[in-house]
Amino acid sequence: MSWGTELWDQFDNLEKHTQWGIDILEKYIKFVKERTEIELSYAKQLRNLAKKYQPKKNSKEEEEYRYTACKAFLSTLNEMNDYAGQHEVISENMTSNITVELARYVQELKQERKSHFHDGRKAQQHIEICWKQLESSKRRFERDCKEADRAQQYFEKMDADINVTKADVEKARQQAQVRHQMAEDSKADYSSILQKFNHEQHEYYHTHIPNIFQKIQEMEERRIARIGDSMKTYAEVDRQVIPIIGKCLDEIVKAAESIDQKNDSQLVIEAYKSGFEPPGDIEFEDYTQPMKRTVSDNSLSNSRGEGKPELKFGGKSKGKLWPFIKKNKGATPEDFSNLPPEQRRKKLQQKVDELNKEIQKEMDQRDAITKMKDVYLKNPQMGDPASLDHKLTEVSQNIEKLRLESQKFEAWLAEVEGRLPARSEQARRQSGMFDAQNPATVNNCAQDRESPDGSYTEEQSQEGEVKVLATDFDDEFDEEEPLPAIGTCKALYTFEGQNEGTISVVEGETLYVIEEDKGDGWTRIRRNEDEEGYVPTSYVEVYLDKNAKGAKTYI
Repeated sequence: MSWGTELWDQFDNLEKHTQWGIDILEKYIKFVKERTEIELSYAKQLRNLAKKYQPKKNSKEEEEYRYTACKAFLSTLNEMNDYAGQHEVISENMTSNITVELARYVQELKQERKSHFHDGRKAQQHIEICWKQLESSKRRFERDCKEADRAQQYFEKMDADINVTKADVEKARQQAQVRHQMAEDSKADYSSILQKFNHEQHEYYHTHIPNIFQKIQEMEERRIARIGDSMKTYAEVDRQVIPIIGKCLDEIVKAAESIDQKNDSQLVIEAYKSGFEPPGDIEFEDYTQPMKRTVSDNSLSNSRGEGKPELKFGGKSKGKLWPFIKKNKGATPEDFSNLPPEQRRKKLQQKVDELNKEIQKEMDQRDAITKMKDVYLKNPQMGDPASLDHKLTEVSQNIEKLRLESQKFEAWLAEVEGRLPARSEQARRQSGMFDAQNPATVNNCAQDRESPDGSYTEEQSQEGEVKVLATDFDDEFDEEEPLPAIGTCKALYTFEGQNEGTISVVEGETLYVIEEDKGDGWTRIRRNEDEEGYVPTSYVEVYLDKNAKGAKTYI
């Protein structure tokens, strides 16, 4: 099966077919190129997606990733990056192994095709020239033969005419001979050219064209094989990354299986545990018998600060305890006293660990400088040992400063963890009696413990754990019998009451006082029948009506 023998007369069709084959190859190249662009775009979108959901550095999101579910999600994001990388590998390999190679091959194929068809056209032109020569010699031979016949006939006519002179007859005879000789020469020339043309035609159809068409056939078959190999490469490029993509997916499954819901629940406890003990039962205080209210550990004055949580405002349930934790909008105290005990302990421990790391770092630096100084002492040409004294002194001072800082935080940590001697019950009672006899002192202390926006300190929280919360008769029935106003107050600063039991006030606002400060730094006020609550005493200026019902004087 050869194009040279089977398609010897289909030169034009073969030219169209081979051009179509090149177009198909270029179409496949374009297809692969667009596939590589899709892979790159997909990889880019995957990377952007993974980056979008990555936790931001030094943000609250970073803290969330200590939970196993969040860790698994982070692992998924990292694996998605690797997954995207494999699609980039697909794009790169297809570009280098298919697109670039086929583009180069197409250029070579076009040159080869052009060369083959140029040879074919050259052979065609040669045979056409031979054919034209044959036709020309044939026509000349035919013309000379006709001229010889006419000359012979003219001679015979002249020879038969008696009126023609002998000279005219001889002239006609010579002319006939010349024409006959010319015909013979044309015959010989035509015969020679015909033999030559037949030879060239045989070579053309049995040698030149078959060879050229055979080369074109081989070229076309190589093109077909090459596009087949490229399709195999196309599949292999995908297959090569399947194991790595499989590993990425396996890692995602492994991360999902590492999720431990019990561990996450424990982390929630560690994150939000306050360390407070639940409040105990509130003692019943009987007001039906005429008696003078006395001050005791569980009486009004001593438990008012802790009793406030039990107050009910605006129809809220009475079972709720006024939260000890308040948002501190000011600067965080150095000892983290604005946090609950457990959270404070964690922060202090974290601070101690950080300081210890810094101390170790400084000590390593000091050791390195000391070694360098020893080297300088042994080899003075390498450097002046005295030049390191200043640096060594500076590092030693830093170490001492960090140690003092660490000791300070360790002392606070020991206090929180209960390693320091706690106040005895008797000392607490004596302190309570002293507070009751010296309300001004108590008020100042309470205000010292409170930050301007009402954040409590550790001391307050510790006392809150020991004291028993209580309410008075008015607290239990404040909806039925609201407390009367005992004066007015003017807000010195704006206060946002975001916790239960507090009320927001605006600077310059005038409100009614229904219960003055009992030594805990809080004053109970009312705006209207439905709005009342506590505000920091330091935030308002109180004007008491000494004759008002319910007004009390503290000595």
